[in-house]
Amino acid sequence: MRRVLAAILVLAFTVSCLGCGESVSKSNPVTLTIWHVYGEQTASPLNDIINEFNDTIGQQEGIKVQVSLVSNTNTIHEAVLKAAEKEPGATELPDLFISYPKTVLAMPDPDILMDFRECFSEDELNEYVPEFIEEGEINGKLLVFPVAKSTEILFVNNTLFDRFAKDTGAKIEDLSTWEGLFDTSVKYKEWSGGKALIAHDYHFNYFQVGCESMGEDFFDGDAIAFGPKFEKAWEPYAKAAIEGGLWLNEGYATEPLRTGDAIASVGSSASVLYYADEVTYADNRTEKVDITAYPVPCFEKGEKMVMQRGAGICAVKSNTEREKAIATFVKWLTSPEINVKFVTSVGYMPVTNKGFELLPDQIEKLDSPKYKSLYEAYIQTQKDYTFYSAPKLDNYLDLETTFEKEVRRLLRKAAMEYNEEGKEDSSVKNREYLIKFERDMKRN
Repeated sequence: MRRVLAAILVLAFTVSCLGCGESVSKSNPVTLTIWHVYGEQTASPLNDIINEFNDTIGQQEGIKVQVSLVSNTNTIHEAVLKAAEKEPGATELPDLFISYPKTVLAMPDPDILMDFRECFSEDELNEYVPEFIEEGEINGKLLVFPVAKSTEILFVNNTLFDRFAKDTGAKIEDLSTWEGLFDTSVKYKEWSGGKALIAHDYHFNYFQVGCESMGEDFFDGDAIAFGPKFEKAWEPYAKAAIEGGLWLNEGYATEPLRTGDAIASVGSSASVLYYADEVTYADNRTEKVDITAYPVPCFEKGEKMVMQRGAGICAVKSNTEREKAIATFVKWLTSPEINVKFVTSVGYMPVTNKGFELLPDQIEKLDSPKYKSLYEAYIQTQKDYTFYSAPKLDNYLDLETTFEKEVRRLLRKAAMEYNEEGKEDSSVKNREYLIKFERDMKRN
């Protein structure tokens, strides 16, 4: 039975890849190199999946995929640009590499990359989540193909939240909207004796997706529009920050959850690996806690919308035989059963609609309650939310970096002044710092 199934799979992949040239010669195997970000050089779930490909479809089709680098997206971004610009001493580009669209946009000549639309039929592409495909389209070409996607998720330390809820009547449902979450954060600060409830890794995304979800363009060309919906998003957010309910320090949101300085966070769903099941307090006490994942909050009068995250795979143009081999591997890696097996080993979402249908069965095989809650939140997100893709602006990264730095700096200053001035009505301080922030961003 296994041999029959293997033969069927080989035939299916062979037929599906005819659009990329002649079939690969088994007597003259093709070796493809890849740079990726999933794990470590010697312990990587993707390495294991690649070995499975090499031992099955790859062996049958005369294709071998060889991992030549496992690193992070920033390192690969720099390595790709150095190779593309032919800097002295730069490593030659591999056949495949994991990348964000920003890397492709920064390349001196993106035309050296394959257009995956030449290897996938429209019927095949329709099997993928459309927003995931759209994010990888650059100048009318599909240059970044989705293989594993993440999004933003609300993580909550339910152990501490339940204590707070028992004393105050707060409910976890209060955190399903931004208005409810920020209002609850101020109550938590009073109840906890000064600690924040929420930490957010991506303040820029909060405003960007928030404005778009309320029907207003966040961008005006390559600048921030600062329209009425921006002000609407600012009010509850800045109130929570000024009054102490929003954590504003540098670093990732996993850190205050690890120390109990916050009990909820919004961050990349892929960061689930770094959320500890134990809190270590300032006095060195430790406590086991239950970290649960929920869909990210939305505005009460806004669409349910969330930022899509996660890099995709790029391929360097070559001859028809090598491009056929690349297409065979990418189609196999993103086929629903294989893709679900891979993404659930690294905390990501599948990239096809069928993959999401397979998730419930895969969840039952997971041992970690934290991971089970993450995938339940994924399913709810895919069902109820629209995935938002950031625009491909040349200055996007600079704008994001400046925004994150300035908004935290200004609101830390506002919070300090608020406390020093005797905790009067924060609305005046709120408005004052919105004006300052808009002025500073336009100046930058």
